[in-house]
Order: sequence, then C-alpha cells, then structure tokens
Amino acid sequence: MSLASWFRWNEPPSRISQRNPTEMVVETLMMELSWQIKQAEKHQRERENEYRKIKTGVDYGWLVSYPKHSYDISPGERLQLEDMCTKIHPSYCGPVILRFRQVVAEYEPEAQEVSQLFRSVLQEATEKIKEEEEAKKLARQWNTKNRTSLSLTTFKSRSRISPFISDIKTISEDVERGTQPNRRVWSMPEFRNTK
Repeated sequence: MSLASWFRWNEPPSRISQRNPTEMVVETLMMELSWQIKQAEKHQRERENEYRKIKTGVDYGWLVSYPKHSYDISPGERLQLEDMCTKIHPSYCGPVILRFRQVVAEYEPEAQEVSQLFRSVLQEATEKIKEEEEAKKLARQWNTKNRTSLSLTTFKSRSRISPFISDIKTISEDVERGTQPNRRVWSMPEFRNTK
C-alpha cells in the first residue's frame, strides 16, 4: 500500500471550487447568521448567570448544563433569508458580514432578534447594490452619448431673445416725445423672429 493512498494526494480538487459563487455566498452568510445566533445565546446565558449570581449571591453556574443550540429560526424565515442572500453579489459578501457583526456588537440582541438584524443588513446591502448599479448604468449611458452640447443641437428655436438691443425704447423717451408707449411690457426683453 502506498503513502499517496493514505494521504489522498491524488484526489481531484474539492467540490468547493465546483460550486456556484451564489451558493457559496448564501452558505457563508447563513453560517455567519447561525454563528451569531449561537453567540447571542451564549451572551444571554452569561447575562442570566450574572443576574442569578447577583440576586442569590451564590454561583451555581457550574452545575447548570445548557443545550448547545436551543434557538433556531423557522424554515420559512430561513428560506426568505436565503432568497435575500442570493441577491448579494460575491464581492459584497465580506462587507455584509462586517456590517452584520458591527450591528450585532452595537445592539447586543437576544437570540430571537439576530435574524431580524440580519434581514435589515441584507436589505440595506441590496438597496446599496441597486443604487450602485443604477449609477453605473447612468454613467454608461452618459459615456455612450455624443459629447456635443445639447443646447446647440436640440434646442434650436425660431425666436431669439435680444435683451441688449440698441433700438429698445424706454418709457422716458416716450414721455419726452409725448407719444404713447407701445403695448409691450417694458421689463421683458424684445423677442424677434428669425427665419
């Protein structure tokens, strides 16, 4: 028997590289959720032990045996969270985990509240991803358009505004001459039709 068969050096690469990146993101994020739920349970037990110790004055914590993992999210909620995780791009997986850890550390939730915090972080990340995609889309549209000025190409008009024309009559000129002023409003510039 050779040593290679013992150490399995000749095996093909593991199935991790063969999986879809979306599946890996979902699995990674859900593992983080379950880990944070376990940590929240642990902190909750520690708080209860501290409270009991303060209340009774005696520490019986060494007598108590706790189940390893008592709280679990419902299957329907798990499916919803997994569906939300599929919308997270693999490049955002790390920042989502960091944000989730930051929120959990900030709020110190009970085990039942962790999944709601996770949902809010996923929604925040999904909205951010959508905003960035829209910004990229607008940037692409802007870059593909012709660089000519819109004012020169699309807003051609027959009427031209000439506010500083030299033959504009003023009220004082009309009063001095004793003539009736024209019916136009004096505060408006003169419009001329050019053909």
